[in-house]
Amino acid sequence: MSAVHVTVWDDRDGVGGDQDQVSAAAALFVHNIFAWGSDSTYGFAGQRPLAGGRRLLLMDRRGYGDSPDTARSDFDVDAEDVVEILDDGTCTAGNGGTHLVGHGNGGVVALIAAARRPDLIRSLALIQPSAFAAAADRPVVADLLERVRDGAPNALDGVTPEQYLRASTEGLGMAAPDPTPRRLRAVATAMRERPVWEAQIPLETIRDAALPVLVICGTWEQAPAAYREHVGLPLMAVAESLTDSLGGRLLQVPGYYPHIQEPAAVNAALQEFWG
Repeated sequence: MSAVHVTVWDDRDGVGGDQDQVSAAAALFVHNIFAWGSDSTYGFAGQRPLAGGRRLLLMDRRGYGDSPDTARSDFDVDAEDVVEILDDGTCTAGNGGTHLVGHGNGGVVALIAAARRPDLIRSLALIQPSAFAAAADRPVVADLLERVRDGAPNALDGVTPEQYLRASTEGLGMAAPDPTPRRLRAVATAMRERPVWEAQIPLETIRDAALPVLVICGTWEQAPAAYREHVGLPLMAVAESLTDSLGGRLLQVPGYYPHIQEPAAVNAALQEFWG
């Protein structure tokens, strides 16, 4: 049994349904910060229609959603949780492995899990992955890494989760979601999360495994200027770099939260990618 909570969506017709649907490989989704798997604001609620064709597994990383608390969220620990889920045949039953999808920091987790057990994975889809260290040769990413690494070590001391949520949204020109207890718990976990730029991702291992890779990124034209400059430009550079490094396919869609703002386009791309 997995150490973390997994929401399961399966809207297929069952035994009497289409045989291709019944035998379709499952897909596991790994969320970003401030969220949980089935979250409608930052998570994968918009991907629910895909459950009409296969089983969807939405993991809540430790400290998020319905998973247990953690003193410090860590991408390496999360990756082990992903591997445990993927290795559970009762959860991910399908032919030839499970489709793995990761967003943001969850994309980093997915990459590490793919490198550890590529044999369990049928395909890898990355939605604006925060794999900054893997693209440190890109100038805009190098600038970001320099800024965050030079930041004050105790900058969040005395900052409440609600203050941090507002600074991370309203402070960048976006609307803040309701500060519900569930949301603030997710924010508090994110505030203690191990920095993703510390992640060392063995890209060669993933490339050598010949996994099909799809990288999805927003175009960021309509994003608030500060958010686009400080976050969007580095994320777009990471997406391009990973596409090149892994021999994948890059899909750009309007907006800056692709699977949330343009769920139909992203769902269609995933459905085509999974075959």
